[in-house]
Amino acid sequence: MKAYMIALPSGKSKSPDNLNKLILLILMSFLLVGTTFLCLYKNPFSQWRQNVKMVYQHSLPASENASNSTSIGSLHQCDLFSGNWVPLAKGPYYTNATKCVIDDRQNCMKFGRPDTEFLKWTWRPNECELPLFDAALFLELVRGKSMAFIGDSLARNQMQSLVCLLASVADPVDVSYVEDTRFRRWFYAEYNFTLAAFWSTYLVRSEEADPNGYSLTSLMKLYLDEVDESWAAQVETFSYIIISAGQWFLRPLMYYEKGQIVGCYFCNQTNVQSLTRYHGYKMVFRTSFRTLLNLKRFEGITFLRTFSPQHYENGVWNNGGNCLRTRPIAKQEMELEEYILEFYWTQLEELRAAQKEGNTRGLKFRLLDATQLMMLRPDGHPSHYGHGPGENITIADCVHWCLPGPIDTWNEALLQMLKTEA
Repeated sequence: MKAYMIALPSGKSKSPDNLNKLILLILMSFLLVGTTFLCLYKNPFSQWRQNVKMVYQHSLPASENASNSTSIGSLHQCDLFSGNWVPLAKGPYYTNATKCVIDDRQNCMKFGRPDTEFLKWTWRPNECELPLFDAALFLELVRGKSMAFIGDSLARNQMQSLVCLLASVADPVDVSYVEDTRFRRWFYAEYNFTLAAFWSTYLVRSEEADPNGYSLTSLMKLYLDEVDESWAAQVETFSYIIISAGQWFLRPLMYYEKGQIVGCYFCNQTNVQSLTRYHGYKMVFRTSFRTLLNLKRFEGITFLRTFSPQHYENGVWNNGGNCLRTRPIAKQEMELEEYILEFYWTQLEELRAAQKEGNTRGLKFRLLDATQLMMLRPDGHPSHYGHGPGENITIADCVHWCLPGPIDTWNEALLQMLKTEA
């Protein structure tokens, strides 16, 4: 029987058998790529953390659901940040009557939020039990040390959560050296522990750039290779740093490097190269981590708190958007927007690079992964039940988190990470 030859674009010929093998190979490649994509989409957070080999496992009592644990009381290595929210009969750690400072914009109880079910959930990792927050233990672990939260109002949100969580054991003294309430220092005299918050929305030097004046959507200049000295000049002797940034990168941005414009995001200027918001996001973390690596006296541990998602439904933030849910959603209900994954992956890539360089200096960079667990908590935002003096309460806040609320879980995880580092 005569074997027919088939001409390929390269000019060479292949027999039908070889062509079938080639087609099969191509199909298998597509299948492999598709399977990988589906796995990543199913649990993109844990998959990506494994790919970048982050140190995020901790020895905790194993969960009843852990397949390879021998007993609930045994110590078991698990990923703190892969799990589910489960009901908790216990009430919140504190209330708006607790002796601690809660920003009115997150004080949901004070402003009459009618439902309380959002307070009755706890985060359960898949393979272990995350213990409830122990204020006395936390303060013992940080005795004689210092901790700084660096970032925007969500960093302050977490810091105020921590102050309230510690209020059951100790009251700090406000030792802030400036009147600007965005920069706070608290001192726990009995434990010789200093807690500070440094306001820095972009982590690098920034300036207003809109000729029409500043607004929440106006153009900003970011000097991507120049760190914001308002925090960088203050943290060299701190023991722990929790650094974060996020929502401010959704606005129009003009990028500078070495004093020159290198591009912009959503600036609508035809003579400037268009760059993504992720470019700026990548560079500010790169500059921030390099700054910490180059501080001569810095010997602290840096925790990157990952991107905190917003949950606007029925519209955008300034046009009817709201967040009226009263309980967590299941993973299959989660609408994972591409920009959240891009921000998340960008952070982890820069953290991986910082870890690698930090190893040569004996500096530790750790992952405090808030993204996955908070994606499931659209019920945890203030919505209309929190606002500052004179603010437009017709705009719902679906960015920050009620205090008390699910953000307290960030500090539960932080406590366990501190135990690991002790």
